[in-house]
Amino acid sequence: MALLRGVWGVLNALGKSGADLCAGCGSRLRSPFSFAYVPKWFSSSLSGYPKKPMTSYVRFSKEQLPIFKAQNPDAKNSELIKKIAKLWRELPDSEKKIYEDAYRADWQVYKEEINRIQEQLTPSQIVSLEKEIMQKRLKKKALIKKRELTMLGKPKRPRSAYNIFIAERFQETKDGTSQVKLKAINENWKNLSNSQKQVYIQLAKDDKIRYYNEMKSWEEQMMEVGREDLIRRSVKYPAKTTSPLPFQSTKLLQTNLKMLQVQIICFEILKQYYS
Repeated sequence: MALLRGVWGVLNALGKSGADLCAGCGSRLRSPFSFAYVPKWFSSSLSGYPKKPMTSYVRFSKEQLPIFKAQNPDAKNSELIKKIAKLWRELPDSEKKIYEDAYRADWQVYKEEINRIQEQLTPSQIVSLEKEIMQKRLKKKALIKKRELTMLGKPKRPRSAYNIFIAERFQETKDGTSQVKLKAINENWKNLSNSQKQVYIQLAKDDKIRYYNEMKSWEEQMMEVGREDLIRRSVKYPAKTTSPLPFQSTKLLQTNLKMLQVQIICFEILKQYYS
């Protein structure tokens, strides 16, 4: 698990947790994964379901990370992962074949175990199992996507006036459970005059401007590193001018691009592990 600890160390150093990102969202967010009905008694079956084997690259990375860590105890995990990725690219095909053969052998064992389990299930159990697997895959895909955007430094979405009010008052309210606090704060919001609400409406407008400016800068960086897939489709930025940037600005941009490339490498390792 040394590889995972290394990747999680990079993620923790680069971004906040999902709980921090969702702070102030209130009840606006609903889980998009509640469409599939899965009997509670069937969850135990999935817990014993075999995991997909590690790919050849992830297997190599997991093997090499402790070695690199021992040789470079003061180096950052992001630097080590970058070196491992370079070593893998330069590895002869004959040596890569060892890891690829191991992956194929594990995959064959995995498929045989899957078939063995499915032969013991009734048709209704198979349908329920497929639904639960799909549900977990969707959750995992969404979680990996969120972690990727966090790692790449995507700006937080703007908050509404109501959410700003809740975040402010929730910290001040000390008595009662979270539900009791939210109920009391909601009543306070309803009782605010229009002039009092206007303060929070203006804060929300300012936050929206902040979000627009940060997103514009972030999407320009994503275009620089070839991640046009993360650009909002409805947004079109004017063509860049060809006038040279000042030396300091150019140097800063190059540094940011290198950091983003390292972060993308870290994410690719994480994505291959979960695939």
